[in-house]
Amino acid sequence: MKVFLYNTLTRSTDEFKSITPGKAGLYVCGPTVYGRAHIGNLRSWIFADTLRRVLQANNFVVTEVINITDVGHLVGDGDEGEDKLQKAADKESKTAWDIAAEYTKLFVEDIKKVNIETPSVMPKATDHIAEQIELVKAMEEKGFTYTITDGVYFDTAKMPEYGQLSRQRIDEKEEGTRIEVNAEKRNPSDFALWKFSPAGEQRHMEWESPWGKGFPGWHLECSAMSEKYLGVPFDLHTGGVDHIAVHHENEIAQTLAARGVMEANYWLHNEFLQVDGGKMSKSLGNFYSIDDLLAKEISPLAFRYFVLGAHYRTQLNFTWEAVQAAQNALGNIIDVVRTWSKPGEVDEGVMKRFMTAVNNDLDTPAGLAIMWSLINDDIVESSTKAATLLAMDEVLGLALEDVVARPVRVTDEAQKLLEQREVARLAKDWERSDLLRDELFGLGYVVEDKPDGQHLKERR
Repeated sequence: MKVFLYNTLTRSTDEFKSITPGKAGLYVCGPTVYGRAHIGNLRSWIFADTLRRVLQANNFVVTEVINITDVGHLVGDGDEGEDKLQKAADKESKTAWDIAAEYTKLFVEDIKKVNIETPSVMPKATDHIAEQIELVKAMEEKGFTYTITDGVYFDTAKMPEYGQLSRQRIDEKEEGTRIEVNAEKRNPSDFALWKFSPAGEQRHMEWESPWGKGFPGWHLECSAMSEKYLGVPFDLHTGGVDHIAVHHENEIAQTLAARGVMEANYWLHNEFLQVDGGKMSKSLGNFYSIDDLLAKEISPLAFRYFVLGAHYRTQLNFTWEAVQAAQNALGNIIDVVRTWSKPGEVDEGVMKRFMTAVNNDLDTPAGLAIMWSLINDDIVESSTKAATLLAMDEVLGLALEDVVARPVRVTDEAQKLLEQREVARLAKDWERSDLLRDELFGLGYVVEDKPDGQHLKERR
């Protein structure tokens, strides 16, 4: 079947045609590991994981690269201010290397919890300094760079194509929050390729270069590492819509200047995740991570289901009520599929409708609707439904293989706690009842109190 994707570069939905038949190279903008990833970040990576799964379901062998930004990302996303890693390190009285290692580990754990497949490669910017320096040399040799007090910069005025992704001309790009003010820059849109270490100060992360001791600009790593692992051009590049105007625009400029070709053929961007109708912000107390979901007894897989319920190119509003509804829906699916017979043959007709939906620019809401119609179909045998659902879940990633045709397995310890909780409830000892519920949650179970008594479910 054909896969159709909306390409930010062309502003059109086109059939995906890979450079090498049967193979697809995918580069995903990963985390800047100065802090814990939030649920908005997770939406972006779930979207990219869904793209990978759709391509694999269409028999493409996918090489996926998710980068780890552990140096060079400054606080304003421009070229001024402190490095995010160094700032976090100073705040926590640790080294930038320690901070990067800590939050890289948490990133890997978090994406596993929402069932994101492990990428083929997860390169770190600090492991690819030589490649980044070589790329700056190539741009310098072709006349695209200049040096000022604080570093080596890319001269955007020398590239007529600059702005093709965002559809903004250089004179439309104003000084502001995303492109910081620097009086020495020739153009407001010019960006740092190599930043010099401040005089008399030793940074946690700095390297020698032909231009002086310092560190690479944020955008440089993606051009260098995507080339190393996928070549240029490669097939697909993803990220959030906030990357379009600056980060991805600058990536394209770097590769085009150094190599004379477009970095990637397809550029896909997911919309923002809002919280309670507004922006997620630490100051507003709504900057949520996986741990916040778990604290509210929300399964990370329920959050994945919630994300899949909206098209990746539409804004999605997170509320606790909405994600609880997603958890209830996923729980209902699990309750039903546990009772089915073991998987038999896939219903090819239903599966074709499902694949047509998700091949239409990753239309996961339509895919979920088809999945629900299958679940609720009383005519199709449960063994056929089980096989078809599992085939769908190869794309959806809800880890249903763990529950289809598998009754709830209650350990002796969990059963004992459940019996103790029933005694507490009969005695109206609600405090002890809640404590026992929490213990069961820690063992991997969720307790639901219904008119006919307690019901135990495995936590997803």
